[in-house]
Amino acid sequence: MTLRFLGTTSDDGDCPTLYEIPETDEILVQGDRETDPGHLVQLRDVKPSETFVRVPRTLLTRYAPRASAPPLQPFAEIAHLFRDFRHTAWRLETRRGYASDRKSPLWPRFLAGEDVAAEPANAWRQNVREQVDQGKRFERVRLVDAPLTQGQEFLLARAPSNVAAGEDIRYLPRSEAHALRLPDHDLWLFDSKTVARFEFDEDDTTLGVYVTEDPAEVLAACQARDAAWHHAVPAADFAKRVASIV
Repeated sequence: MTLRFLGTTSDDGDCPTLYEIPETDEILVQGDRETDPGHLVQLRDVKPSETFVRVPRTLLTRYAPRASAPPLQPFAEIAHLFRDFRHTAWRLETRRGYASDRKSPLWPRFLAGEDVAAEPANAWRQNVREQVDQGKRFERVRLVDAPLTQGQEFLLARAPSNVAAGEDIRYLPRSEAHALRLPDHDLWLFDSKTVARFEFDEDDTTLGVYVTEDPAEVLAACQARDAAWHHAVPAADFAKRVASIV
């Protein structure tokens, strides 16, 4: 089973922390074990398998879910959000590769060393242009490894087409993202109020998205956006940095 990081009130990498166990719809709490005999003797209906930890109230008020877990739905069902948002659509990309990229007709051309930066217009970029012309913003932060994976190199090579359409794409080393306690899952955040969190299988294929306006999850996404955006490097600058290393 996978764990999904929800949030922590620790600044030093230790406890306390909340995680979600998506397969069971349960929450895992990390904290200091309760050892006070006076407290332990007052606990009720204790099973041999149970243990008890202490966490600050702020951890629960900030990050504990306040709504039922949303259902998994096809990505196509949220297509309207990319037109209907009013101000900002922000994406966090965390994976080392995507099955959809490897299935793209541009993938073999990229592997052959061809330039895939300039692409003909498509529905996605056309919509980006239309929304940006209305004063809206499309933004992405892509986490990258050192060295870049093949999938990350492919997206960097294609970035100019999306940037030309109006997207602001930025890059952040995974090591910095870890230090900033960013989420380890992909998401879209619309207008700082709606989160669409991706679910992938082990082959990097999108299984669907979980859409929620749960205040705790939205707050965590907003905090991740602010931290990531502050440290991330614009695509053009990052491409120059990579080229200088090569």
